[in-house]
Amino acid sequence: MKHLSASQILAMDKDHIWHPYSSVVDPAPVYPVASADGVRLYLADGRALIDGMSSWWCTIHGYNHPALNAAITAQMSKMSHVMFGGITHEPAVRLAQTLAEITPPGLDKVFLSDSGSVSIEVAMKMALQYWQSQGEKGKSRFLSLKRGYHGDTFGAMSVCDPVTGMHHLFRDVLTPQFFSESPQCGFYDAWSEDFILDFKQTITAHADEIAAVILEPVVQGAGGMRFYSPMFLKRVRELCDQHDVLLIIDEIATGFGRTGKLFATEWAGISPDILCLGKALTGGYMTLAATLCTEKVSNGICLGEAGVFMHGPTFMGNPLACAVANASIELLLSSDWSTCVKDIEQQLAAELAPAKDYSHVEDVRVLGAIGVIEMKNSVNLPIIQKQFVDQGVWVRPFGKLVYVMPPYIISKTDLSFLTSVLVDVVKDAAQ
Repeated sequence: MKHLSASQILAMDKDHIWHPYSSVVDPAPVYPVASADGVRLYLADGRALIDGMSSWWCTIHGYNHPALNAAITAQMSKMSHVMFGGITHEPAVRLAQTLAEITPPGLDKVFLSDSGSVSIEVAMKMALQYWQSQGEKGKSRFLSLKRGYHGDTFGAMSVCDPVTGMHHLFRDVLTPQFFSESPQCGFYDAWSEDFILDFKQTITAHADEIAAVILEPVVQGAGGMRFYSPMFLKRVRELCDQHDVLLIIDEIATGFGRTGKLFATEWAGISPDILCLGKALTGGYMTLAATLCTEKVSNGICLGEAGVFMHGPTFMGNPLACAVANASIELLLSSDWSTCVKDIEQQLAAELAPAKDYSHVEDVRVLGAIGVIEMKNSVNLPIIQKQFVDQGVWVRPFGKLVYVMPPYIISKTDLSFLTSVLVDVVKDAAQ
C-alpha cells in the first residue's frame, strides 16, 4: 500500500477522525507521526520531537524497545487472541502471578480488561456485587474526592469531580455519588487531622450507603496534577476499616514507578481491597488493564446469589497484551528504575525551578518522574502546543497545567532540553 503524504494524512484526518477532547467544527491542529524510537517522535514532515508525555504516561521504556518488540513478535507467531471464557494461557497466568507478587499484600485475585476506564468499572461492580452478596443492598454508592479523575465511561465519570471535572455536563444523568474535599495537604506538609476532617465527616455520616471509597493515591492526575500527603491515604484506609467500607485505589497513572515507589500506595504503607492498574502495564505497547482484589472480595462475590462475577470483556486476557506486559514488568524490575526516577525527580526540580519566579506562574511542583508548572490562567492549547513542537518537544498541557511525565530512559541531556523548552515557552505564555 502506498504511503500517504503528510498533507494527505491531515486532509483525511480532518474529514473523518474525531480526536479526544476536540471539536470537529473547529479542530485544533494535529501532528502526523511517522515513527517513534527511544524518547523521540518522528513527524511525517521529518521533524523529531522529544516526548515529554510518555504517550499519556504509559511508554515508560520509550518507543520501539527491542525487548518489548521481541516479546510481542514471539507471541504473535503463536496466537494473537483467544477468548478468555473457559480458556487460559501462559501469558495471562504469568502476568496475574507477577501482579499478585509485586502489588501491595493481599491482592491475590486478578481480573484483566482492556483499558483503565474499564478497570474502574470492574472495580465499582466488584464493590457493588460484594455488598449485594452480603445482603447489604443499601451500600450502593461511592465516596470519591473532589478534583479526582477516574476515566470517561459512565461509572468512572460518576466518581470524577462533579463540578470542575471534565464530565460536569453529564452530572444530571450520572449516578449521584458522595464527594469530600480534595486533600489540602501537600506531599511534604506536616500532618494535621484537620486535613482529613471533611472526609471523616462524610464517611461517618453515610457509611451505611457507601460501598467503597475510590481515589488516586498521592497524586491526583488529570484533575489537577496535585500531590498530597501519604498520611491522608493512611487515614482513609483506617476510616474505611472503621466504617466497614471497601477501598478502591486507582493506580492507573501512578503504578509502575512513576512517583518513585513501584506503587504509590507504598508511600502510605497500606493495601486497598481493590486495585486498578493500566497505562504503563504494557510499557505503552497495547491497551491492557487489571483490577486486583482480596480474597475477601472475590469470595464474598462468588458465595453470593449470582455465584460468579458478572463481567467479561471480549478482549480480556489478550495474549499479545499479556506477553508484552510480562516483558515490560521484567524490564522494569531488572533495571535500577528507582534510582533512575529519583535522578529525573532531582533534575526536574532543579531545572523547572526558574519558572517559580514568573508572575503568571502559580506553582511549580515535582514528584518522582512528574514535573508540573501550574499557571494562574488557562493556556491556549493550540498556540502553546505549536510553540513546543516548533522547539522540538512534545508536551500537551491542559487547563492551567503545563507538565511533563517523560519516559524513564530519557537521558540527562534530553531531559535538560525538554525542561529548558518548557521554561522558555512558559515564560512567554502570558504575553
